[in-house]
Amino acid sequence: MTDAVHPADLSFFSTLSAAGSLSAAARELGLSAAAVSKRLTQMEQRAGVPLVNRTTRRMMLTPEGELYLERARRILDEIEELAELLGSAKKSPKGLLRVNATLGFGRSHVGPAISRFVARYPQVTVQLQLSVAPPPLTDDSFDVCIRFGEPPDTRVVARRLAANRRLLCAAPAYLARHGQPATAQELARHNCIGIRQGDEAYGVWRLTSGRGAARKTEAVRINGNLTTNDGEIAVRWALEGHGILMRAEWDIADYLADGRLVQVLPEYETPNADIYAVYLQRHQMSTRIRAFVDFLALELKARKA
Repeated sequence: MTDAVHPADLSFFSTLSAAGSLSAAARELGLSAAAVSKRLTQMEQRAGVPLVNRTTRRMMLTPEGELYLERARRILDEIEELAELLGSAKKSPKGLLRVNATLGFGRSHVGPAISRFVARYPQVTVQLQLSVAPPPLTDDSFDVCIRFGEPPDTRVVARRLAANRRLLCAAPAYLARHGQPATAQELARHNCIGIRQGDEAYGVWRLTSGRGAARKTEAVRINGNLTTNDGEIAVRWALEGHGILMRAEWDIADYLADGRLVQVLPEYETPNADIYAVYLQRHQMSTRIRAFVDFLALELKARKA
């Protein structure tokens, strides 16, 4: 009787699923598209069920394919963990590392850090995917996700990498034309640049002032003629004098330092956006994940200094 699952198929199917299409998987594996299709067909014949619904441009996993992928990745992780526990991989990280980050922060900070990481650890292969919205916390498509704000999910490990404040800012030219707001409520009469990202409430800025018993948080509904889901574009609009923007300090620090942007209402606090590395609990023993998270924490600390 032919075995329903061959061990070598686990890694193949994980790579195939991450690639998103047969042609992309072929490039990733260094095979022809026909060879990838043939191997997938053989896997499905052994399993006795279809694993993938194919079209000319993309593919989707069947329910059986989703189950196969979940178990395959779990088994591959356990094999790697066993190797590390036995000591064969402790000296130097190796293997595939799948990283997700937001668009702007990923381009500016995570991508350059990965370049230096693989220079130090050449046996690690990194796949970086940037997205507007972070993937679900329990999504197994990535080994590490770099996120803003601590996730409220106990099923994942969230390591704080760096502090990160959200700040209100505007170009000097805008403030010269429209004046500095003196209170949080005065923001309502200003042109405010909106950003739609992730699950954050859009169109409402929360600002906190005072101390002790006098401490209060105000919710200000903003108005403006510019909105985007891309933080870099929003910063560019602010630099060009279109309005007031709330943005993470890491994204605007250089512009504040050289005066191209000016902080607005600095006496108010806004929700923080501390930077976290998030990964599943079962990955805690992974040498390459620990090495990458440690490396990124040091990189961000050095940049902040």
